[in-house]
Amino acid sequence: MTDLFYAFAEAAALIARCDPGLIEIVALSLRVSLSAVVIGTVLGMPLGAAIAIARFRGRGFLIVCVNALMGLPPVVVGLLVYLQLSSSGPLGVLQLLYTPAAMIIAQTILVTPIVVALTRQFVEDANRTYDEELRSLGVRGARKLATLLVEVRYSLITVVFAGFGRAIAEGGAVMIVGGNIHHVTRVMTTAITLETSKGNLGLALALGIVLMLLALLVNGLATTVARFAPGTAYA
Repeated sequence: MTDLFYAFAEAAALIARCDPGLIEIVALSLRVSLSAVVIGTVLGMPLGAAIAIARFRGRGFLIVCVNALMGLPPVVVGLLVYLQLSSSGPLGVLQLLYTPAAMIIAQTILVTPIVVALTRQFVEDANRTYDEELRSLGVRGARKLATLLVEVRYSLITVVFAGFGRAIAEGGAVMIVGGNIHHVTRVMTTAITLETSKGNLGLALALGIVLMLLALLVNGLATTVARFAPGTAYA
């Protein structure tokens, strides 16, 4: 019990004085996760919207696959990315393994299906409501896609938050492709694992507290947007 008390006290002290080691790990975590979310959003939102309004053979199967990919095991993603980026892999010449870039790639693969699936659902719901009206106005194709995306823009903000929540809490894939190298690829989730195994509970708890606060902040923002966003029934 005493050890636990001292661990919490040390964690509070590290956070209060903005310990440089703690800040470095948190900053890298945010840089990697935000980069993955931006890339996943740019790739996933147009694709999800296109699937929502398009009608083609195999669409139902594609939707099932996208939904299934939302639950991709992080360690499997990490392994697949590792095989591609290793020296014997097809992309080994890029020398990206054990760099933040490799971690961004892995997190992007995990985030993108979430963005695609949720965007498709929101846009498809909006399309059911406004399809007839848009047809009567002659709005089709890319214009229709853009119009629906604007209509559900507040809901799409919650999609981004969901993607960030997935990325920032991920540990398995980034451990495999990043290697948890000090000052290079050590992020909050991998550092917590390492410091706990070393018995350095103060730093592990400090990182855990920061991670929990980030999760609460993201969920709070998503809830606020969904509840108070004007002009949409889909947020």
